Parts: sequence; C-alpha cells; structure tokens
Amino acid sequence: MSEFSDSDAAAWDSYVDKHPEGTLYHKADWAGIIQKTLGQTPRYLKAQDSSGKIVGVLPLVNLKSVVFGNFLVSMPYFNYGGVLADSEEIASALVNASTDIADKLNVSHVQYRCSSECMPGAFPVATHKVNMILDLPESQDALSKSIGSKRRSQIKRPIREGVSHKIGGKELVDDFYEVFCINMRDLGTPVYSKKLFESIFGIFPENTKICVVYWEGKPVSTGFLMHYKDRLEIPWASTVRYANRISVNMYLYWQILSYAIETGFKQFDFGRSTVDAGTYKFKKQWGAQTQQCYWYHYVPKGKKLPDLSPDNESFGLAIKVWQKLPIPITKIIGPHIVKAIP
Repeated sequence: MSEFSDSDAAAWDSYVDKHPEGTLYHKADWAGIIQKTLGQTPRYLKAQDSSGKIVGVLPLVNLKSVVFGNFLVSMPYFNYGGVLADSEEIASALVNASTDIADKLNVSHVQYRCSSECMPGAFPVATHKVNMILDLPESQDALSKSIGSKRRSQIKRPIREGVSHKIGGKELVDDFYEVFCINMRDLGTPVYSKKLFESIFGIFPENTKICVVYWEGKPVSTGFLMHYKDRLEIPWASTVRYANRISVNMYLYWQILSYAIETGFKQFDFGRSTVDAGTYKFKKQWGAQTQQCYWYHYVPKGKKLPDLSPDNESFGLAIKVWQKLPIPITKIIGPHIVKAIP
C-alpha cells in the first residue's frame, strides 16, 4: 500500500479503465487539476501485488478551510469516487490506509462516494441522494415519442422565440462561464474559477464538450458535458432566470440528448438529486431512472460529522448575502470559498 506518484499515472488509468466500476473521476489526472486549480491536496492510494502490478486504487483529496474544516473525500466536487479493487481484502486494506491518513491529519471525517454498496457494514452510510441515469433510445424520434406531448410543446416554445445553440469545445468556455456565474450567484452558491474548466479541457479534451443556448444574441442556458466509455454526463448546467419563462432549459436538454444519441452514447447521466426535489422531477420527466448513491463516512473517535449541505440553517444568512453580490465580486471571492466545499 502506497501513495500515488506521477510515474504511476499510466498504470493507474489502465486499471481504472478495466475495472467495471471505474469512472472518469477515478482517473489520475484529477489529482493535478485539483491541486493546481483548487489548491487542495491529493492523497491518492494504490495497492500493488508482488510483481508491482496495481490491484486497487483509492483517489482521495484533503480539503481544508477555516470555514468548513479539515476532511478527506473520494471524490470531492463530483458524484463518483470510492475504492476500486480486485478483491474485498484489497479494498479493505486501501480503506484502512485512508483511515490511517485521516487519523494522522486529525480530520473530522472521510467521505467515500460510491455508486454501489462497496463497504457494507464498515461505516455509516448516507443514502439521501440518487444519480439519475437515462438509457438512451436508438433515435431522436424515439426520444421524442417517449417524453410525451407536453414536453414536446415545451421544447418548441423556445424555438418559436428564436433561440439557437452551439455544441463545441474550449471556445465556448467564456459563454458557459458567463451563464454559470449568474446562476450560481442567484442560487447563493460560490462559483468555481474559469481556470478549472479551462484545465479540464486541457487535460481531457477528447472527453469534454459544452452546449450553449443563445437567445437574442446572448448565452442564456448551458451545460458542461463529459463522457467516459458509453455514458455522457452533465456535471454542471445553468440557466439565467429570465429565460426560464420560455422553457429554454427543456430546449438545452433536448439538444444535449439528441447529440448524445447521434454520437452513439448508450446512457446519459443527469447527475445527482434528492428524491422528489425539483431537480429530481425535472430529470424524471425525461425517463431517467434512479441509481442509489452510497456515501460512506469514517468519523474518527471524538469527532463529529459536520453538516456541509446548503440546507444547513447556519449557512442561510451567507446564502442570502451571496445572492445580492455583484457578479464580478463573486468571481473574485467565490473560488477561494468553493474549493473547500465537496
């Protein structure tokens, strides 16, 4: 059992690619992106057999801030993480190594974001979140029929209003970021730096796309898209509020799903939601099915698991204040805060 070094990258990624539960967010390159653009410390762990072959990995990041404390997450900022291993014994050894690090760092907790019951009985598990996955039909026509007349009408509304869209690469980062910053401010959520998204394109250019919807010459709705194997995912999506009245969000997702079908993806990942919340119902109307999230927590003796969710009442005033800040100010302050929010 040892920590990851740059020379392990190729073997690490090869292992992730071959593992049935491997995701894009288990890849080695995220360590560099997170360290360089978010200033947090990767503590990636690997297990090797007697010949030096990798037989298990656990990507882990140490997040630290005055406001949110000191803790470890696999993986922060995304919906997927946790241990990948050839056996339960190897998985347990990697988890034990991570708890040893946690004890040495005096963290409040370790969170493992698994998409299966990978650690049953080991630690307390939170199951309040689900990922929403759509098995894509063979054609755009089949998708149109599956969503019903009401949704088809909502998609046509913005078309009558003269909207257009682009699906492209890094050249759309500025338009994406403009909408993203406005939406995050309106939600009361600190915004990532533009450098993060540029870095993702720099490291994963073949896995990354952006879709932007324009209305009256301005970007009003957007999705940041990433794919791995046969699944397309939308880790970030935003729409400016004034465009909601013409159902522009429906048009955005219609174009993205059409692109996914035309490109040959088998599944579309809408991201995580709380069951019966507004975002859950929006995703459900497209035919998405739930995939349970299993977020396991190791809490060292004498520590207490903090509530870092935006629903925590202690964050209420901060959220209200943030919603009133000018966008340029949020772009300056936001990245320093959000880097510690998992």
